[in-house]
Amino acid sequence: MKTLKNRSEIDDKYKWKLEDIYENEELWEEDFKKTKELLAEIAGFKGKINTSGNLLKVLKLDDQIGMILSKIFSYARMRRDEDNANARYQSLTDRAMRLSIEAMSATSFIAPEILSIDEQKIRAMIDENEELKIYKQYLENLIRYKPHVLSPEEEKILAEAEILGESISDIFTMLNDADLTFPVIEDEEGNKVELTHGNFIRFMQSKDRRVRKAAFDGMYDTYKKYINTFASTISGNIKKDAFYASTRRYNSSLEASLFDDNVDVSVYNNLIDTVHKRLDALHRYVSVKKRLLGLDEMHMYDLYVPLIQEYDRRFTYEEAVDLVLEGLKPLGDEYINLLKKGFSSRWIDVYENRGKTSGAYSWGAYGVHPYVLLNFQGTINDVFTIAHEMGHSLHTYYSNAEQPYVYASYKIILAEVASTCNEAILMDYLLKNSTDRKEKLYLLNHFLEEFRTTVLRQVMFAEFEKIAHEMAERGEALTAQSLGQKYYELNKLYYGNEMVVDEDISYEWARIPHFYRSFYVYKYATGFSAAIAISQMIMNEGRAAVERYKEFLKSGSSDYPLNILKKAGVDLSVPKPIDDALNVFEKLLEEFERETLK
Repeated sequence: MKTLKNRSEIDDKYKWKLEDIYENEELWEEDFKKTKELLAEIAGFKGKINTSGNLLKVLKLDDQIGMILSKIFSYARMRRDEDNANARYQSLTDRAMRLSIEAMSATSFIAPEILSIDEQKIRAMIDENEELKIYKQYLENLIRYKPHVLSPEEEKILAEAEILGESISDIFTMLNDADLTFPVIEDEEGNKVELTHGNFIRFMQSKDRRVRKAAFDGMYDTYKKYINTFASTISGNIKKDAFYASTRRYNSSLEASLFDDNVDVSVYNNLIDTVHKRLDALHRYVSVKKRLLGLDEMHMYDLYVPLIQEYDRRFTYEEAVDLVLEGLKPLGDEYINLLKKGFSSRWIDVYENRGKTSGAYSWGAYGVHPYVLLNFQGTINDVFTIAHEMGHSLHTYYSNAEQPYVYASYKIILAEVASTCNEAILMDYLLKNSTDRKEKLYLLNHFLEEFRTTVLRQVMFAEFEKIAHEMAERGEALTAQSLGQKYYELNKLYYGNEMVVDEDISYEWARIPHFYRSFYVYKYATGFSAAIAISQMIMNEGRAAVERYKEFLKSGSSDYPLNILKKAGVDLSVPKPIDDALNVFEKLLEEFERETLK
């Protein structure tokens, strides 16, 4: 029996070197104490941000606190992630979390006080104090919010009422994750297994259609029993959005949601409209899947079955690293050398060990190189995970190197661009160099599914959100029946006539937690599309595109997200990037069809 190794049994060269943040815990404790002192210092400026000198001092102090806190928290949390059973690091993380909350509270006066100053005076302060000019973008962005900020008394009421809004999401989470129980079904071997959120997709990927249908029926029969309650929770969330949007003088919930990124509503609508015009590609994909699966009828529970199941090539970590380095060569020597530095300087925690946090991520602190957590098992998916997470890491590395702390972090709408761009370039390399037909088919199927789930499915979700919010804003009732009908019609539209759209899919909206982070899912689709567009430019244009891309990577949040994307040659205000990405999808589909007909 193979058992998990303890942390101590893993060779150091496969462990990240957190000593690059703090050489020892005594230094962590010193920074913890220093942060407490800085919080006391910044509190002394409350009510005094009325001169350029004090404004500068407060902003500098706020940055200093943020920089130290990022080190304190990331170190503690990553130490805990090494072994979640380690009580020492549980305690360290808990202390770091409490300090972060304390800091948020202590600095919460800054933005409202700045917004209480006449905007002409703020601009005059910037002009008269050279050191304030670095904060111009930050202050201009704050000023944007002024029309949507209420009186201090009203803001206090809204802030205190926020807990009521959050309770809606909490109710959904408790019902969905804690209280809901699903039936027992029979797996491929005839064993009785309880259906759960965790194993649902695995069952939906089963070769055995009986198992897939049983999982599908079991999942949605359960939701059907509670569908009126789920309709109430999502309706409550949508009404909350409408209330805050109206109270803050936005024209719609959608406008309010996009405001933080300075994204116009037209970008959201353009995404949906462009995908609508290209749905024939998805319909064709469904038809190909139906043929390859040998089905007379393609049902919703057949969507997730991998078309190539026999491929199982394994890689050592060293082989995976070499493959990533070779595949990403189009990004140029500088990028590749930075990757090599990351691989050789212990940025990465490679293998699973007892107690280690599952999954993968890229993270770190300003002023220190980024880190990557992996749980490497040697699959082709793990190779892509390395490319993906190192894409995040080099985005962070470039931003931190080029930007001051106030602009170093990038918005979520941009976060998946660099990671997906790496995956797309690596995929192109693997497809061009694969000599194994099964491998090639597996890769094509993998990438096509990425497109389907990250672009097409997320745009369908985004459209459903838009429809539901518009219904609420018109004063229409959001019932289980009306929501289910809209969701069913969208599935019919997106998947086309080759798909039997089972009635039970009209309950799927009830189990999507992202709907409680309103208008969030569109960012997956725009990020993926932007990444595909950039990867194509890099592979077709070479150095010029690489240089534009590096400007994007270096920008952090020094400008608004869509302006930053334009540096890389992607303009999301027009259909072209979405169209270009869907052209790649069609090209991959054509290649997949050719290979399967051989």
